[in-house]
Amino acid sequence: MRSLWSDEEAARFERQGGELGLRVYTSRLLGREPALVLHGGGNTSVKLRQANVLGEEEDILYVKGSGWDLADIDAEGFAPVRLAHLLRLARLERLSDPEMVNELKTHCTRADAPTPSVEAILHAVLPHRYVDHTHADAVVTVTNTPDGEARVREIYGDRVVVVPYVMPGFDLAREVARRFPAEAGPQTMGMVLLQHGIFSFGETARESYERMIELVSLAEEHLRARGAWAISLPPAPPPEAPLRVEVARLRRRVSELAGQPMILAVHEDPKGRAFARHPEVGRIARQGPATPDHVIRTKPWPLLGRDVEAFAEAYRAYFERHAPHAREPKTMLDPAPRVILDPEWGLCTVGRTAKDAAIVRDIYDHTIDVILRAEALGGYRALPPQDLFDMEYWDLEQAKLKRAGRPPVFAGEVALVTGAASGIGKACVQA
Repeated sequence: MRSLWSDEEAARFERQGGELGLRVYTSRLLGREPALVLHGGGNTSVKLRQANVLGEEEDILYVKGSGWDLADIDAEGFAPVRLAHLLRLARLERLSDPEMVNELKTHCTRADAPTPSVEAILHAVLPHRYVDHTHADAVVTVTNTPDGEARVREIYGDRVVVVPYVMPGFDLAREVARRFPAEAGPQTMGMVLLQHGIFSFGETARESYERMIELVSLAEEHLRARGAWAISLPPAPPPEAPLRVEVARLRRRVSELAGQPMILAVHEDPKGRAFARHPEVGRIARQGPATPDHVIRTKPWPLLGRDVEAFAEAYRAYFERHAPHAREPKTMLDPAPRVILDPEWGLCTVGRTAKDAAIVRDIYDHTIDVILRAEALGGYRALPPQDLFDMEYWDLEQAKLKRAGRPPVFAGEVALVTGAASGIGKACVQA
């Protein structure tokens, strides 16, 4: 992976917004690379000292707002939170999700600021000016193997602190606050969260960003050196275009389970078809997503074939098995699949809108790469089902989907407009 840093571009962002402008710039560089983050994933921050309206100097953490996408974030997408309060929160023994969100929002210095990232406290406890967090494909490939921790330590040595998987939010921030000071040393430039992602940090925007690129490149080199980088799939036969009535029938069954009209997209790409025909697809695809926050988009596993009812039955059993162990009572989400792997059609994705279905496609395309590379490295191993359930049913994750708003009128439906060859009818169709 190569750095996309440009002195000319960086100078333009710095002129417009100073250090926060540089934070915007390198955040966009991260968001521009889908092998690092996808569709709202990852988060970034910068710590600045600023005067308030009383003329008092305060340390402020500008952290990505929840639901913002790094690819096109601007200064308004960062929530300014008083750093001193975040550090006090990190010393608490416990903090519920509603309490945490309230504390984050009520200690912003801007009333119209977005809700701070659920990782705001974690960013606060890392003693660096700039902090970057991604779900880099190469890193999660390495960590999602049976000996992932040993491989991470082999690759990075004392350049990273290694943290076992902990539920994101306050619990993870507490663990990092405890572990990081004890394990970080002079060479430390990052932190790997097993089966989750990677952090880098530095005193400048460029240093933090280019450390991320360096750390991810080391993981990529590890995969290449062990013959696990190149994606190897047997060629799939040329696809036969599915009959529209068959696609419509499957979409109807999925929509009935979802309780609303859904969009079903059939992607006729060779990789998706070959993966759907992989001899071990039933084992490797059912383990779970590459990084836990993808589960809110993809569900815990794909539908193999077209037996939608069997998928729904398995999903209900999954809910009934894990809901009793949740921290608070849960209501089951719809049991409709979001990813379908069909040996004839290949990869199909489902969403409330065409955009949602496209997002699922992007995520699962990268998931296929992670799974196959991890298999070549020694075997793909995702998080245990209970951890996936906790993430899927975490209110703070589901809130990200709700921020997208309601779908447009007639989304997922067919509208028939008569007399639409010209005039008002034609304008209605075009609208």
